[in-house]
Amino acid sequence: MRKSKVMVVDDEHTIADTLAIILNDAGFVASAVYSGMEAFEMAKVRKPDLVISDVMMPDINGIDAMIMIRGILPSCKILLFSGQAGTVDLLKDARERGYNFEILAKPVHPKDLIARLVA
Repeated sequence: MRKSKVMVVDDEHTIADTLAIILNDAGFVASAVYSGMEAFEMAKVRKPDLVISDVMMPDINGIDAMIMIRGILPSCKILLFSGQAGTVDLLKDARERGYNFEILAKPVHPKDLIARLVA
């Protein structure tokens, strides 16, 4: 059975690295990247099955980055997470453009995240 390839995107390196380690330990093939544009560029190469992304990042926000990734990898699953209130408006704008992403609140417990991914 092929392991799912997961890319974790967060400008906070510790969060991205820690989630990637946890996911690798849980049987996924996970890697961490640290910006929305880096996620887009790496998605072209790695072709992940799933991208888990923070929403609020300095270069481009996670929602816009995921829309770009969805454009090149239409079957890629997307899971967003955020600890900031401004996310609601960004999600509403994405929905109006035809993109409906699932979002988890930060901090997310690793067991809850893994349970969501294997469901």
